[in-house]
Amino acid sequence: MKLRVPIFVPVALVGTFLLISSLLTSIGSSFFTSTYVNKSLKNFPSESFVYLMGLEFSQVHEVLPEKSKPPKISTVVFNAATNLKPGDIRSLLGRELPGFYSYDTEIFYAGEGADYTNIPHESSPPIEQLLKESEINEENIKTEEKVNDTKKPKMTTNGKKVVFIYHTHSYESFKPLLKNGAYISNNEKVNVIAVGTKLAKALEDRGIGVVHDKTNMTEALHLKGWKWNEAYTLSRSIVTSSLSKNKDIINTIDIHRDDLPRNKTTATINGKSYARISFVVGKEVKNYEKNLSFAEKLRKRLEAKYPGIVRLVIAKGFNQGNGKYNQDLAKNPLLIEIGGIDNNLDELYRTAEAIADVYSEFYWEAEKVSAQKK
Repeated sequence: MKLRVPIFVPVALVGTFLLISSLLTSIGSSFFTSTYVNKSLKNFPSESFVYLMGLEFSQVHEVLPEKSKPPKISTVVFNAATNLKPGDIRSLLGRELPGFYSYDTEIFYAGEGADYTNIPHESSPPIEQLLKESEINEENIKTEEKVNDTKKPKMTTNGKKVVFIYHTHSYESFKPLLKNGAYISNNEKVNVIAVGTKLAKALEDRGIGVVHDKTNMTEALHLKGWKWNEAYTLSRSIVTSSLSKNKDIINTIDIHRDDLPRNKTTATINGKSYARISFVVGKEVKNYEKNLSFAEKLRKRLEAKYPGIVRLVIAKGFNQGNGKYNQDLAKNPLLIEIGGIDNNLDELYRTAEAIADVYSEFYWEAEKVSAQKK
């Protein structure tokens, strides 16, 4: 005698899995993250779902292509429950083989030469090595930048500090600014803090009030007895504290640098070389699409005025990095990788000016729209 399974059972099984996964994600489980659920849904083909719905409502099958075949229920449930896909070796070995999980990073924009093989990734020497200071190349700290009399901006934030700039990995530096091939330093003259200082000044020159945090993260981590991979926990407390003290802040910018060589992180624009930019968006933030949209808007404006300056716009979950990057704390947060280990100060400063140029346009246009609505 052939046993028949009631037609509602497959639908119930998949529905139960999705419901449980959603509940576990909402309570903050570190295993059932939103990325996990998102991957499960991707592994669940839309045609399969339509077929299952059609078991209850036959009319639904009419929207399927003529050559579509019913899915195997066992395969559908197995894929959804395990995130394993037959024929895709990455789904089985992705967690075990170094580098494989980079391919789970989502690329939303890739400039010239950018792909999965050269996306930014998080790594750092042990804290003991970070504490060792490198010798500065004083000659290369001098820039071509000319000191001009800054004109008073037409519009200002009237003393309000609306942008917060900080550096989770403040020790990230640049080879041209150090001797003996080093690219790690705690000296704010030669690490990403110098880039943040330039960006802060460029924004203030355009009337936008800035708070710039220059915390030596290596020293702060060492004092707490923490490792480098706890840097985001530390920077989160810094951001939270600043936001509580400065209620007018609407944008946070975490400035990093990439670890790729010069040919990947440099662009020639109007005869001058610029450090290229990558935007990193955390996927483990509720409605992270809003943060992605903001990064994309800036990317389009930057590319329109400075073609080739943007290298990547990517989104990462817990499996590819921190996953949040403090991007759940402010309205329009940004994590920007500016340049790489081989970029010099002139290139970095030009890019900081370019970011300030485009950001200020965007900011004042938004303020004008906001004023008109009042």
